[in-house]
Amino acid sequence: MSGLLAVEEAQARLLALRSPLVPETIAFSEALGRYISQDVLAGRDQPAAPLSAMDGYAIRAGDLPGPWRISGEIAAGTAPSAPLGAGEAVRIFTGAMLPEGADTILIQENAAADGATLTLTGDAPARGQHIRPRASDFAAGDRLLTAGTRLTPGAIAAAIMGGAAQIAVGARPRVAIMTTGDELVQPGRTLAPGQIPDSNGPMLAALLAREPADAGLPLHMRDDRTMISRVLKDLARRHDVIVTVGGASVGDHDHVRGALEDAGGHVDFWKIAMKPGKPLIAGRIGDALLLGLPGNPSSAFVTATLFLLPLVRHLAGARNPLPEIRHAPLAAALGPGGTRRDYLRARRDGERLMPFDGQDSGRTFPLADADALVIREIGAPAKAAGELADYIDIA
Repeated sequence: MSGLLAVEEAQARLLALRSPLVPETIAFSEALGRYISQDVLAGRDQPAAPLSAMDGYAIRAGDLPGPWRISGEIAAGTAPSAPLGAGEAVRIFTGAMLPEGADTILIQENAAADGATLTLTGDAPARGQHIRPRASDFAAGDRLLTAGTRLTPGAIAAAIMGGAAQIAVGARPRVAIMTTGDELVQPGRTLAPGQIPDSNGPMLAALLAREPADAGLPLHMRDDRTMISRVLKDLARRHDVIVTVGGASVGDHDHVRGALEDAGGHVDFWKIAMKPGKPLIAGRIGDALLLGLPGNPSSAFVTATLFLLPLVRHLAGARNPLPEIRHAPLAAALGPGGTRRDYLRARRDGERLMPFDGQDSGRTFPLADADALVIREIGAPAKAAGELADYIDIA
């Protein structure tokens, strides 16, 4: 469709408007969900010495089938006091260091101790069995994590085990949420005729709560271009991103574009070849980026998923900020595509995708049950049930 940007071009242009924020070094207790700003290299071998992987006895394989003289005990966290001599066994526990000379673990289920004498009662172990060799997890200098990786609990554990005391991560972008519209009323308040609850502000705040972002409480503005312009100018001084909802189209009461220009900002692009969400605005005001989302709930949700969340992740240092495109078979037939790319609210039915019948962008209820956005390309042929479709996970 003439004048409309492809989704991929719009995403690329949006992310190019500003580089990731300056990194900061933080404690691991604050690191969950943040994006690391540089590769994490191991500063030590793990394990730093051969360890027992089981409770049992450290022996020399050459002394099998025994018997052995029990010469001591080694617990995890203590160093062996002496090398292991020929014909000797040492009681050892999981995670404990092997004494010099030991090369095998005889597990306790296959052995019997009578005083200081140990005998084999079950299967004999192979040489090297039940031992974790030095550096079998990783060696000093190994890359444990790649820059731009989001820190999960497991990634945090790996970085700490590698010797790190703190971690360098991308800063949290400061995000302001502004909803616009005379018809909107704060949640829980009495509605006059023609008014509706403002669900978009809390919805965006909930989406951002999953991200490494510092998002303030949503604020609401009436359809007043002068006031919107004044507030945008103020928010731009204190935030990295301003996301507006509503007022992005061409109606007499759609003031975001004009208010942005009045505040000294400019529009970089407007209107995307997608459905829902065509009237999306991206621009700048000072150092802040403005993202103007359409006001219908489903349009706001879809455009936030495809543009707001990737922008926040990009600024926070993500290596791959865009949503992952996945593939699954359809549970029902899907009609042909139109002149804009469709993002259809859908539910995963087992391993299959079930797009909802009602896709009107003004409907909020389907969002409560949706866990996927099925992608239907421009002009795509109809698909039968069982054919693969692309989708984005929104669960």
